[in-house]
Amino acid sequence: MKPYIEFKAQRDLGQIITDTFNFIRNEFKPFFGLILQVVLPYLLVMFAALAFYFYTVGDLSNLITNDTLFSGETPTLIAMFSTVLILIITGVIAYVLAHSTALYYIKSYVENGGVVNTSQVKDDVKNSFWNFVGLGVLVGIVLGFGFALCVIPGVYMLVPLSLSFSLMVFKSQSVTDAFSNSFSFIKNEWWISFLTIVVVAIIVGVIGSIFSVPAAIYSLLKMGIFSGESDPAAQITMFQDPVYIILNVLSYALKYFLNFISIIAGVFIYFNINEKKNFSGTFDRIDSLGKTE
Repeated sequence: MKPYIEFKAQRDLGQIITDTFNFIRNEFKPFFGLILQVVLPYLLVMFAALAFYFYTVGDLSNLITNDTLFSGETPTLIAMFSTVLILIITGVIAYVLAHSTALYYIKSYVENGGVVNTSQVKDDVKNSFWNFVGLGVLVGIVLGFGFALCVIPGVYMLVPLSLSFSLMVFKSQSVTDAFSNSFSFIKNEWWISFLTIVVVAIIVGVIGSIFSVPAAIYSLLKMGIFSGESDPAAQITMFQDPVYIILNVLSYALKYFLNFISIIAGVFIYFNINEKKNFSGTFDRIDSLGKTE
């Protein structure tokens, strides 16, 4: 039997990171299995568009090299912009659905003592899609202005706004309430939350860079860097190399799933702060002890 991980508890930075990976290890198959059930069609289209994008970049490079970019011989630019549009749309949908599925999975996990009601999770994801889109757009606009102003306001707002999605899900708040309440929710807990987010981001970044190594090594081999015989023409055709495209798409796919480390860690940060402020987990445990007696 899988050990149950209590989310409603106070944790320090090390415990948050440890329990994040413990949760992934314990729930790996059902967690990612449900996410794939929800987002797989959009992921397939997104990765297909990504592969075609790499190919069109190579085709575009050939046209620039041959000075035939505006000759009208091929609709390369149209194909490229269309691919980028499809990539953006499917990417947004895939991320929104994955984010909401992860949060509602954990919500069901917490409410049912480790047993997840998958049909309920799917219904919640379906019903909350536009709320996640709306909150995501709102957070994106505010953070964009914050970083554009002087970086520091953006860094400050990043911490509470990253928890606004958890407020919307676990407290069943509206988009505007989750957005506004996130600032008061993070009060007196900003620094430790910021430090945790930074450490998790470093871990995810390091792992993600490892996933990029195969494509980087292959490109260097293809261009003859290691042999000392660099081939400039190979740089142009690299984006149309099937092996290079596959390695890059695979790298992006693995990095996509790395995002769940940050999402799950964010949930632990939320419950850590909520427990310090409201003692909800403590009261639940006292109540359960009273019932057993």
